[in-house]
Amino acid sequence: MITKLPTMPFYAKLALTLIGIISLGYLIIIGKEILDPLMFGFLFAILLLPLSNFLENKLRLPRSAGAFISILIMIAAIGGICYLIGTRISSLADDWPMLKKQIDQSTGDIQQWIESTFHLNVDKQMVYVHNTTKKIMSSGTEVIGATFLSVSSLMLFFAFIIIFTFLLLIYRRLLLQFVLKAFGKKHTALVHDIAENIQSILRQYIVGLLLEMLVVSCIACALFWVIGIKYAALLGIITGLFNIIPYIGIFTALLLSTIITFATGAMSKALFVAVGVIVIHAVDANFLLPVIVGSKVRLNALITFLGILIGEMLWGLSGMFLSIPTIAILKIIFDRIEDLKPWGYLLGGDYEFKKSEQKKMKTE
Repeated sequence: MITKLPTMPFYAKLALTLIGIISLGYLIIIGKEILDPLMFGFLFAILLLPLSNFLENKLRLPRSAGAFISILIMIAAIGGICYLIGTRISSLADDWPMLKKQIDQSTGDIQQWIESTFHLNVDKQMVYVHNTTKKIMSSGTEVIGATFLSVSSLMLFFAFIIIFTFLLLIYRRLLLQFVLKAFGKKHTALVHDIAENIQSILRQYIVGLLLEMLVVSCIACALFWVIGIKYAALLGIITGLFNIIPYIGIFTALLLSTIITFATGAMSKALFVAVGVIVIHAVDANFLLPVIVGSKVRLNALITFLGILIGEMLWGLSGMFLSIPTIAILKIIFDRIEDLKPWGYLLGGDYEFKKSEQKKMKTE
């Protein structure tokens, strides 16, 4: 006689789930130095995979050569953008005398306002500024050392991303065969389906981000040109580039655009630029992002926002970038495993409900 095994009570399942989530989060935090560049390498490898396949299949290049040339093309594209911005920024040096004049004039106005408001004469203000400057200069060695370490760490981080991208492109078939063998022959079709959907969705998401950046840059350039500021193209490109950084990007673009406009024009134009950047961000967040990027990754706003916050808590700025692709991967997996489908529905939410309602209306 076969006896039925007792089912685990709900509180035990909940406790095990919470323990698993906490353990996974801890492992993710301590493994940041390896997992962070590996995830970026994974995204770049998916983006470059069609180009690498074209070089291998059409031009009959070895896999290593195809991967290497694909990465070189990506680096050249990024370098071209950086060179374009760099040449524009270098022209700002011609406006240094105007910038100095604007700063001196603004400093004088601020000193007069402080003196009339707080009854603190200019000499006392200068003594306070001198003491503050002296303290900053005394810690200059530490600041320079920290800056050098940050730059060197960033360069090392980029080097690891390139290495991981190259290795993932070379060993992609080996990794896929490993996953197939790990899950067995009966799940071969499911694994292939998940792998193909992950590639398609993530590639569309990355392309959507690039398209969004291009559209925002064009809108910003046109707006700044209408306002009549001197470096409309440069500030438009900066606004588009920084806009893809969640939360921090818009404030950085706002600060840089306002300062550069103030240094090369009137205060009224700087105010127009600040308002323009805020309006562009509002249009992007409410219209462009849902249409261009949101159409590629079907995630509801609540889960997306929570994912960005958790990503920032775990890995900082890079975690904010990687949160949406990671959640998209989880949704693809959850939607194709029967026991995890409720979690996939939670990540999609309203979109899944609307899609089912549309199917009902068609059948009726």
